[in-house]
Amino acid sequence: MSDATDLNMASRLTLNSGQSIPRLGLGVYKAAGAEATSAVVSALKEGYRHVDTAQWYENEEDVGQGVRDSGVKRKQVWLTSKYFPEDQVKSTSDVLAALRTSLPKLDHEDGHIDLMLIHSAAGGQEGRENIWRAFAQAQKEGWIQAIGVSNFNISHLERLPGPIPALNQIELHPWCQQRPIVEYCQRHGIAIEAYSPLARAEKDKWEDPVLVKICEKHSKNPGQVLIRWSLQRGFVVIPKSSNPRRIRDNGDVFDFCLDKGDMDALNGLDRGSGGAVTWNPVDQA
Repeated sequence: MSDATDLNMASRLTLNSGQSIPRLGLGVYKAAGAEATSAVVSALKEGYRHVDTAQWYENEEDVGQGVRDSGVKRKQVWLTSKYFPEDQVKSTSDVLAALRTSLPKLDHEDGHIDLMLIHSAAGGQEGRENIWRAFAQAQKEGWIQAIGVSNFNISHLERLPGPIPALNQIELHPWCQQRPIVEYCQRHGIAIEAYSPLARAEKDKWEDPVLVKICEKHSKNPGQVLIRWSLQRGFVVIPKSSNPRRIRDNGDVFDFCLDKGDMDALNGLDRGSGGAVTWNPVDQA
């Protein structure tokens, strides 16, 4: 659990690689073009300093433009992207070349990407090893500063060659808590980042009586309570929105605190993998 009283928009988490990542970020999945650029500008104006994108989203250039348009200096913004593995095994040199395509799209100033993740564990063991070696080489060269994974389960993590990933990004919210993976990562110093923390606002979840009662208690909306839950669990959290009002609301989570009863009640909603709302491919071979 995180020390709830110390949380604020500037809160950061120090990774095992030495960098410190902002605890709250903006997700831009399915946002493209002007929509993605505008979302980044809105988030940075609201005080966010962390944006999460991916090569697969095809909006890295839009994110980079948003940072430039915002007037916030690039060095003050944490940018994460992801490399999507293919079923066909790629050589380390091919992966490095693919990683380099993200650099000019995201950063025209400092020449680095703060964090690069393997988007999923697809491609088999040999493929994952080749990709990870490319990641480690890019980190050694300095143009990627921290490296991690997404949608990796314990067996994937155990068989990955060194170095230990800085972070594992997985679907996380009260109905899908991925407890074995979270516990493994926390024991091994791997930060946990929650994607789809709002459970995609699915009606049955947002109208769950447990959540509704806590929202009424704190005069907050379901999204704010769910983000706060992730933060107090010690996760980095990246709610996705391109709506300026929702971006603002998602950042308005530092003026209240969930007490032990609230946290216990939300923790009790876990349905395991049955509560997932996304592809959640943590169990692929």
